[in-house]
Amino acid sequence: MAPKATLQAFLANARSALKAPAAQRPKPLIFVVGNESADLDSLCSAIVYAFIRTNTAPHALHIPISNLPRADLALRTEMTAVLRHAGLTTDHLLTLSDLPDLPPQDTRWVLVDHNSLTGPLKRFARQVTGCVDHHVDEGVVDKDARPRIIEPCGSCMSLVVDECKAAWQELSRGQNDDAAAEHDELIKLSLAPILLDTTNLTAEHKVRPKDTDAVKFLRDQLHDSNFDAAQYHDLVNAVKEDISALSFRDIFRKDYKEWEQSSLTLGISCVVQGFEYLLEKAETRDTVLEELFSWSDERKLDVTAVMTTSYPNGKFHRQLLVWGLNDKGRAAVRTFNDMATEHLKLQQWHKGSLDSGSERFAWAQFELAASRKQVAPLLREALRLSVEQKT
Repeated sequence: MAPKATLQAFLANARSALKAPAAQRPKPLIFVVGNESADLDSLCSAIVYAFIRTNTAPHALHIPISNLPRADLALRTEMTAVLRHAGLTTDHLLTLSDLPDLPPQDTRWVLVDHNSLTGPLKRFARQVTGCVDHHVDEGVVDKDARPRIIEPCGSCMSLVVDECKAAWQELSRGQNDDAAAEHDELIKLSLAPILLDTTNLTAEHKVRPKDTDAVKFLRDQLHDSNFDAAQYHDLVNAVKEDISALSFRDIFRKDYKEWEQSSLTLGISCVVQGFEYLLEKAETRDTVLEELFSWSDERKLDVTAVMTTSYPNGKFHRQLLVWGLNDKGRAAVRTFNDMATEHLKLQQWHKGSLDSGSERFAWAQFELAASRKQVAPLLREALRLSVEQKT
């Protein structure tokens, strides 16, 4: 059976259902939402999972929500590039800005690329009925949730593809030429985050069997004989890595996540260029630190962190900066320094040129497998331990 609607028509139907008068909305409304960093993996996984579940039995409408205000979509330039290959623009997406004031009991939520609702969606936490995620299990999603898939993988989209294989095959049966072209758009939307998150399946520290299997499964269904995965990866990655037009505030908030732990607030910004790039852009060390402090102060953080990824001379590098912004934050940073230096293979960056006493440390991180998925739990544990040691 071919898809019952194009991606454009599906998203238009989702918008109509959401914008309908309260008495005419389906009850409950079923939402699919990624994490608050709203990166490519989160955005694409929500759309693809919602589309497939809507178009296969029992055909319940699933509404994909981008977990950010509409104004922030402009920062997701790589998403704009990927949407173009799917015949879409960011105008087709639904965001937090489009979410009406809904009684939690009138909603159900499926989480992709995270397993705990935070921020403005936290009030819906009791309505989570399913989860597909590749982060550390925070133990929040009910054990009886269906699906409840939380396991390591390079990309959450790989887990979405694995979970939906049977449904996907049902959608692809008996397609005419027009339907085949539309299905290719769905496939390219799905391939993008997997290829990007695994560096076209070459990042050995990230790639898991389900990533490889998902790419093979998707490519086997692709009708476009001219599709070049490496070229597609390079195109999207080049857009992602070009942050030259962004202000420092936008750089720090582009891929940002926040947590509360033991009454402290932690924020982590992931940046797709190294400290060297940021210093060159700012021209002075103090400008970078002032901009980071300003962003952290805006978010009222106790601890702020910046994680970078870069490829100088074609070799993958990670860097990490952690900064305690008050007495409690500084205690947590000292605890993190003691507990994580060996685990993450941290070495002082450029003779401590970004360090400040025991409140701020910048490192080259040689444990390349440890992305924010692994570093955030360590930082949160440091926050917890530092508070416990004070009491």
